[in-house]
Amino acid sequence: MPYFPTQKIKMAGKSQKPLGYESAMAELEQIVADMEAGKLSLEDSLAAYKRGAELLTFCRGRLEDAQQQVRVLEEGVLKELPVSEAL
Repeated sequence: MPYFPTQKIKMAGKSQKPLGYESAMAELEQIVADMEAGKLSLEDSLAAYKRGAELLTFCRGRLEDAQQQVRVLEEGVLKELPVSEAL
């Protein structure tokens, strides 16, 4: 499915927020594929690049949040097992 960023920008009026990490990654992958394939005009490429940067920021934030949650769990609950016990 081709990505037409100028249509999305016109319809939304401003940037859309992705529904979740997976949907943001799927949209970002589609943008990259379309840009690499040369499917977009210069104007659309610029809009797609901007949207891609927004999605990348969103995804990085979600990953950082998940990493922080893992750190909290490891410090409070989870303990590393010695190698001999893990087998």
